[in-house]
Amino acid sequence: MDELSGMSIFAPLLLSIQLAFVTTVVLILVATPIAWWLSQTPSRFKAVTQAIVAMPIVLPPTVIGFYLLILLGPNGAIGSWWVQMTGTALTFSFSGLVIASCVYSLPFAVQPLQSAFESLPRQTLEFAWTQGASKLDAFFTVAVPMSVRGFIGAAVLAFAHTLGEFGVVLMVGGNIPGETRVISIAIYDQVETLNYGAAHQMSLFSYRSHLNAETCVTP
Repeated sequence: MDELSGMSIFAPLLLSIQLAFVTTVVLILVATPIAWWLSQTPSRFKAVTQAIVAMPIVLPPTVIGFYLLILLGPNGAIGSWWVQMTGTALTFSFSGLVIASCVYSLPFAVQPLQSAFESLPRQTLEFAWTQGASKLDAFFTVAVPMSVRGFIGAAVLAFAHTLGEFGVVLMVGGNIPGETRVISIAIYDQVETLNYGAAHQMSLFSYRSHLNAETCVTP
């Protein structure tokens, strides 16, 4: 493999790994309070919230990407505010890719965490409360350490799901080399030009990276 083809593979692959890492960190921070609330609340709105969280699983990625493109665009509710604050557009940018990826992969982070929290012995938390620990203290000192497997599962699923994205990132980020061209889009480009050899190389590198990432995250 020559230097040019090596760069054409590693640039989108590195961008994909960077996107997956940032998305996973953000998702863990966002999904944790959502999953905890879903696991503990008796609210009648629980079923509605669960359905909303699970929507990215059932909706086609291009549909999600289309509406995110409208929402994050310069004239969209979020995009216009972002332009006023930063002077730059969210669409066709790495920041826009992160937001889109977080929306698309949200259920893959929430569901493992919710299952882990729901499996916690209730009496353990109640004991911590009776010993004077606040609910926040009990969460960080009892619930979180006992739910490590849930956090690992959420991180692995979110990372792997983001790494394999195509429709959402293409709609929101486009295909800008070095900025938004992730590995899945790069593979598609090669297939479109009938360059199956390069597509095969990129697919192998993507697969190996996928396995290495899961190996690094999983103890």
